[in-house]
Amino acid sequence: MFSALTKKLTMPTPDAALPGRPDPIPTAAEHFVLHVPLEGDVPEGCEEAIFGMGCFWGVERKFWQVPGVVNTAVGYAAGYTPNPTYEEVCTGQTGHNEVVRVIFDPSKVSYAELLKVFWEGHNPTQGMQQGNDRGTQYRSGIYYTSEAQRAAAEASLAGYNVLLQDKGYGAITTEVLPASKFYYAEDYHQQYLAKNPSGYCGIGGTGVSCPVGLSMGRSIEWTDPVEPQGHAD
Repeated sequence: MFSALTKKLTMPTPDAALPGRPDPIPTAAEHFVLHVPLEGDVPEGCEEAIFGMGCFWGVERKFWQVPGVVNTAVGYAAGYTPNPTYEEVCTGQTGHNEVVRVIFDPSKVSYAELLKVFWEGHNPTQGMQQGNDRGTQYRSGIYYTSEAQRAAAEASLAGYNVLLQDKGYGAITTEVLPASKFYYAEDYHQQYLAKNPSGYCGIGGTGVSCPVGLSMGRSIEWTDPVEPQGHAD
């Protein structure tokens, strides 16, 4: 049992990852809350962001409640196995993280404001776990889709790291990587907590505030801050 747990806490090598399959697994056709097609290209004028913060059920709810977010979906990314199933991801042998794809209108909510939701919504210092959920699929990750997102993510990480350590937390373990292919999770995972309001949510923040536009320990107001709704689970 110990060796199996240790294996789940260690990323597999590409050649050791499960083979997966050539075709996508079925998922939902429509967003259960926002009533828009779940899959598809990013609409004109919108942007895509991808975050991993632990169990994706609770993470997705945080983001679909933010004004200016027009679509969300849960899925798998940052691993090796093509078109994985949830059961395969749970073995720790795909390398994938449980992530949320967020489509947002930057005229209504900035990427900096989404980073605030990200940092305050979980504990980014825990390595391959989030709360009681342990495994490579629960690691903290920001997967950027543009150089502007990369710069903002790295700057906010540096600044929030200072704030957390001032409060006695360890160093941030969040990975900041270019977004790889996003694989949609199965139908029943999509908007799970809207379909199951009393369902499990294993994420929780540190209680340390992250100012919008945080950079190297300084707060820079890139936009007029919008207070995201639904931070608490």
